[in-house]
Amino acid sequence: MSGSVQSKSLFVLFFLVFAAVSAGAIPSYSRIDRDEEKTLEQKLIERNVAITKWFGNFTESIDLYLVNRQLKAERNETSFRVENSTYSREGTGLTNETVLAINPRFPNLEKYWNLKFTTYDEQEDSRGTDKSYLRQTPRQRNYGATIGLFSKFGKVRTLFQPRIELQDPLNVSQSLAFESVADFKTFKVVPKLEFFASATKGTGVFQALNFNLLTSSLFSLNLINEATYEEKLNRLSVTNGISIGHAVTLNDALTYNFYLFSNNRENYHLDAYSLSASWGHSLIRKILDTQLTPHLDFNSGRNFTGQAGLTLQVILSF
Repeated sequence: MSGSVQSKSLFVLFFLVFAAVSAGAIPSYSRIDRDEEKTLEQKLIERNVAITKWFGNFTESIDLYLVNRQLKAERNETSFRVENSTYSREGTGLTNETVLAINPRFPNLEKYWNLKFTTYDEQEDSRGTDKSYLRQTPRQRNYGATIGLFSKFGKVRTLFQPRIELQDPLNVSQSLAFESVADFKTFKVVPKLEFFASATKGTGVFQALNFNLLTSSLFSLNLINEATYEEKLNRLSVTNGISIGHAVTLNDALTYNFYLFSNNRENYHLDAYSLSASWGHSLIRKILDTQLTPHLDFNSGRNFTGQAGLTLQVILSF
């Protein structure tokens, strides 16, 4: 029941924020004529910029208070994202969720670390195609703060990200990742190795070896090869697939995907495969984006009978 109340509260918050951005304050008489001439998009952009500046100034004041002096004259990259997703799958009905991600930046205090507040575990959400590129179910509600510590050794980027989950009792999870990009001009190789641990879910390893081929200025080809091992469940989950990206216009893009999902329980076998196509549209660049993904899934639990589904995402960024 509490999860349902939290979801509804976040859903209401999403639309309250959106309404505040679109409506803004009541203009003075001297500005009425000018405001009437502005389009809705211009008004949304202005409100978004104002809110973004407020977040930036707020974190900058904290930053300067903690350090007591300005050490770095850099632009504050504080960001705030509200994402609303609606999922529909044949035979299961509709589900909706709203998640928040707050990324305050303190350029004078942080040289090699950053801080994030989210309503879900971003590290866990990035492991596996079914959780990132092809999410079809709501995320597990998980309020917490993540401290990111990173360094670079040659071309290898190292990230250590402990996360405190706000629950009773408090739970701490850790993630240590090594990632890089090998650029061969016509294609890129993107390897990643991550070790993770949680008091409730145990330890595990995530590894990926993905290839990105730039066939032209309009098309890209991605080969996905990812595997996750969870020690507590003794489960190895593997994803192999292909994704073709097509830039249609400056604000529209299509993606065609085919993925194979396998695991080792009880013996290593093909567990499912999925066909999908995503249409991404930027209503207001870098502010308001939407993505619509129809998909057709074939799972071993249904004797590989096709099951249709649809996912709609609306992302508001500050």
